[in-house]
Parts: sequence; structure tokens; C-alpha cells
Amino acid sequence: MTFTWLKRYVPKSLYGRAFIILLLPVVVLQVVVSVAFVQRLFEDVTRQLTGNVAYELRYVLDRIDAAPDVETARATARVVGAEFDIIARLPDPAPLTANARRFYDLSGRLVIPTLNDRLGGVSGIDLATDDGIVDLTARTAYGPLRLTFDRDRVSAQNPHQLPVIMVLTALLMTVVAYLFMKNQLRPIKRLGDAAAAFGRGRSVAYHPSGAQEVRAAGTAFLDMRARIERQIEQRTMMLSGISHDLRTPLTRLNLGLELSDDPDAPAMRRDVAEMRGMLDAFLDFAREGTMAAPSEADPVAILRDVVEKARRGGGAVAEGRVDPLRSAMLNPLAVGRALENLLGNALRYGSTARVSLEVSERALVYVVEDDGPGIPAEARDKAMRAFARLDDARNQNSGAGVGLGLAIAQDVARQHGGVLRLDRSEGMGGLRADLVLAR
Repeated sequence: MTFTWLKRYVPKSLYGRAFIILLLPVVVLQVVVSVAFVQRLFEDVTRQLTGNVAYELRYVLDRIDAAPDVETARATARVVGAEFDIIARLPDPAPLTANARRFYDLSGRLVIPTLNDRLGGVSGIDLATDDGIVDLTARTAYGPLRLTFDRDRVSAQNPHQLPVIMVLTALLMTVVAYLFMKNQLRPIKRLGDAAAAFGRGRSVAYHPSGAQEVRAAGTAFLDMRARIERQIEQRTMMLSGISHDLRTPLTRLNLGLELSDDPDAPAMRRDVAEMRGMLDAFLDFAREGTMAAPSEADPVAILRDVVEKARRGGGAVAEGRVDPLRSAMLNPLAVGRALENLLGNALRYGSTARVSLEVSERALVYVVEDDGPGIPAEARDKAMRAFARLDDARNQNSGAGVGLGLAIAQDVARQHGGVLRLDRSEGMGGLRADLVLAR
């Protein structure tokens, strides 16, 4: 619970998280090694080298102070300084009065205090004018003395080499590890794509590959997909067979009733037509499991075609807000069938209906509203189940159904990567059905 805030900054994709898993240890290792390197090289080595040079400078100062006169002191400064590769000038033509170094000069932070502590009497040290030399002014018995020597004598040469080599090596290994990890994650992504496509009603080619665990998961997915496809096929064949077997006697009954003079014949013909409608609903429900692959379609044209059919059938249907969208990846027949079911329910349980289309970046939403009694919130999940009948919630006197209209619409939404939502219509007071389809 303490680190829940980190979830906002963690990548959402598997590739991003794998990259973080690879990069974080490398960065931590770089920081730890760099700190140890700086402490070891910049501090210990620099302090030791500066201390050695300080002994030489101290010797030069002592020899100058021991000279009997100024001329001897000057000669001593030149000779002794040359022995230690130090340029000594007495007196100093421009004595230094302050310490100076560049802000990024890490070793200079140790050179200046070490020389001050070991020598004493240093009025200024200059490391900024030329980062290749050390200039300092020290007080002697014969006036200020300028001492100049190479910077390499007090700090390590090319201290940046090890960090640069470490960074380049780390980058190289990170790239190699990322490419290897990418090859390991690709089979997982392919498995996820195949599962997502199957969830939308499409069966794409997939062959298990990758690590042993991924192959096992892929094989299990193929077995599951094959089992589900067999069940869908068996369901379709069963319902198709039932429909085919029942259509013939229903046709004979209808023909007999047409020729009959019985006063109850019209009511019986309506019953036969209702049974035929039930068979068509069974077949529609069975076909949704074998929906064809989506293609480029005009969602606005689908809406207006459904509305026009409903109006020709005598339904009072209004067209609401329709956002412009020329094309989307849809199965036009399945989406049209779902809208017809939703609109049929709306007109069956209400007197008027309205159909709208709302488009966003990630989804398009068909909205069907009516002025009927609606469905209570606690019964909406049940209403979308196959063969569900909500007699208490919806008026059944205006028509009959088998409880498959919402179930078919929900299957169509799921096969398009969306969902069917039921709510109360704010504008018309009845039921609002949102057919959400992913773009």
C-alpha cells in the first residue's frame, strides 16, 4: 500500500515494464560503482599525489628561507625548482590572493585544502585559468613566491575514462538484453493478439513459440479455441436442424389455416407466425458465434438503414444526434441485426424510439432510447442473458419474444471489442441501450 503511488509512473505495456526491469539494475550498478570510483580515485589517489607534491614544495620553500640573501634565494628557487620540474619565480610578479577552481573540477576540491594544510603560508591557488597546471603563491622570508607545475602531478590522468567505458558497456549490454527480451516477449504478444481476435469472433493463425511456459500457454489456448469452436458449431447445427425440421410442419399448418373457415384461424395464424419468429431468433443467436471478420463499413449508413426499415414497418422512430464518421472496422450485418433487435425491443415496449450515434477516439456508441417502462437497475444484468424474460419489468401485451434480442446485441458488442450497457433514458424516460463498439 505504501508504494501504490508508483503505479502512476510504471509503464502499462509489457515491453515497457521489461525495459525498466533491465534498466534499473544497470543504473543502480552504475551509481554504486561510480561512487566507489570517485571516492577511491578522486579522493584517495588525489590526496596521496597532492601530499607527495606538497613535500617537494615544502623542501623548495625551506631551501629558499635558508638562503643568506635575496640573490641566493632567487638562484636557489631556480635550481631546486628545476630539480622537481617546478617553475619558481621570486618575487611573484602578480601574487595570488584567493583560491580558484572550475565548478566541475572534482579533484580540485581536494587539491586546494591539501596544499594549504601541508604547506602553510599559501595566499592563493589557481586551478581555473589553465586546467593543465597548478599556480600558487606562497610567502617566504624574501617575499611572495610563485610556484607552477603540471596538474597531472596532483590528480589522476584522464579520470573520465573508467566512467565512460562503464557507461558505453552498460548501454551496449542494455541494448543486447533488450533485443533478447523483445524476442522473448514477442510470442506472448502474439498469444495475446490471437486471444483478443478470438474474443472478437475472428480466428487468426497462431503457432505456439517462445519459452517452454509460453508454448504451454499457447497450446492450452489452441485447445480451448478448438473446443469452443466445436461447441459453437454444434450449437449452430442443432438450432439449424431444429429450425429446418420445424419449418415444414409450420408451413403446412399455415397453409391449412389459410384455407380453413374456422373463426379461430386468424389467431392461430398469428401463433404460427410467432413460432416462425422464434425460430428466426434462435438462428440469429446461433449465427453470432460464427460472425464474419469485420471490414470497412459506414456506421452512419447502418444506423439510417435500420431506422428506415423500422419506419417502413410502422414504427415511430426519430433520429437523434449522429456524429459524422465515414468508415470503421465493423461487421455491418451483425451490427445492423443488433440495432434491429434493440429498436424492436424499444418499439415493442414503448410507443416511440430514438436512435443516435456518438463517436469518440476509441469507440463508437449506438444509443437506442424509448419511452417505455424501462428495466430496473437490479434486473439489467439478467435482461441481457439468453432466454431471459422480465414480465414484471416490461409490458408483454404488445408483442412476444424469446429473450434473445439483448443477448444477441451483447454478443455483437463483445465480438467488436465493446459492451452493451443498459440505463435509464434521461430524455425519453424509458430504457437507454448503448451498443459500444471499439474502433
